[in-house]
Amino acid sequence: MNYTSTREDKELLNFKQVTLKGLASDGGLYVPENWKKFNLKLTNTNITFEKTAYEIIKYFVGKSLDNQLLKKIINRSYKSFRNNEVTTLKQLDKNNYILELYHGPTLAFKDIALQFLGNAFEVFLKSEKKKLTIIGATSGDTGSAAIDAVKNNKFSDIFILHPYKRVSDFQRKQMTTVNSNNVFNIALKGTFDDCQDIIKRLFRDNELNQRLNLGSINSINWTRIMAQITYYIYAYNKVKKETGCSNISFSIPTGNFGDAYAGYIAKEKFNIPIKRLIVATNKNNILDRFFRTGIYKKDKVFATMSPSMDIQIASNFERLLYDITNESGEKVSEFMNSFKEKGVIKVEKKHYERTKESFVSFSVNEADTKKSISNTYNKFNMVIDPHTAVGLEASGKYLDEYPNDIVVTLATAHPSKFSQSVNSILGFDPNLPFGYKNILNLNENYQVINKSYDLVKNYILKNATNI
Repeated sequence: MNYTSTREDKELLNFKQVTLKGLASDGGLYVPENWKKFNLKLTNTNITFEKTAYEIIKYFVGKSLDNQLLKKIINRSYKSFRNNEVTTLKQLDKNNYILELYHGPTLAFKDIALQFLGNAFEVFLKSEKKKLTIIGATSGDTGSAAIDAVKNNKFSDIFILHPYKRVSDFQRKQMTTVNSNNVFNIALKGTFDDCQDIIKRLFRDNELNQRLNLGSINSINWTRIMAQITYYIYAYNKVKKETGCSNISFSIPTGNFGDAYAGYIAKEKFNIPIKRLIVATNKNNILDRFFRTGIYKKDKVFATMSPSMDIQIASNFERLLYDITNESGEKVSEFMNSFKEKGVIKVEKKHYERTKESFVSFSVNEADTKKSISNTYNKFNMVIDPHTAVGLEASGKYLDEYPNDIVVTLATAHPSKFSQSVNSILGFDPNLPFGYKNILNLNENYQVINKSYDLVKNYILKNATNI
């Protein structure tokens, strides 16, 4: 399979190339050149998560990985998960399921994609005898998952930007206490959107790219999205087999839209008959406002108790724009230029109507997030984190309209990652998984840097080892 940019640069790259490159040279995101060439339909309902992943991913890798090597990468990626199922489906009541995606090494759903990406990096770089400088921005969970995936890898250095004092203590410590010579943490005095903007500028910097071999770990990297398709199809098949119900939807706590876009691919490209993808946002509700109005308009970033969703620029939204405009790179370029200059995108009615076939959305405030955590514990004796609480509250709003449906809410992070917030509601700290008992007492190593492109660039040039 070949890949092309969502904008106007139509250079075609293979799977290995887009994995290592991350962002297109015109600032666009890579997507498959032609979906219609492939029979993207999975019908076997009685297979493991690893087999499901293989059946999905093999469509996308082309000749970059042979079948046996792909199977080895998949098995290696999930052997460290705390649950043999990799993702765990739990029923709350007749209408609600929770899909636990946090059983990986860093206790967040990002592990599912980033363990695969880290192993793919190693295979590709070893074969080409190259070293990669990985750069990424995190609103909390991506950074630790990426660092765990590539720490001590002699073929890469990794530089992660996180917004200073805008992630939980646990999330920060997961990144900054890793003792590895190839890991560099930057606390940027700004928001996640500021971090993300700097990362995108770095990829477009010709001078920097001539000196460093840059790679991306954010969900702008296609391989991240590809690996996240897996759990939608795996969970849908399990729920359908268990209940016989055809009206199954997914509630997705989201900020950067990557997870929701992966669900969109499962529904629209693999023909999995998911009824709706429920986009669940917190007060930073740019996505909810779009799916209600067709207008994508930037607002200020608010700090909330679900910090991984404190985002006003959802990078993967560009991939959806590309799809609903019939893969018009020219149109997407117009949209993104408008957003850069005016902070707003207005989508034509015919394109906006297409989104209604797949998506509904809800914005959840802080009071309802707290209520969701409390109610879930009181009713089901289950402790959930604030992001999952946003998703579960959105599920309830959806089921008020469709009471006979089933909703699977994605549990995106272990509650111990946000123990301070959980404790303020439930009165106790969630149990820490084995291996993290002493994390808050470990020494940290990170650099606090003002919101400056040049300062970040110079720090990377000073510390990268492949120049």
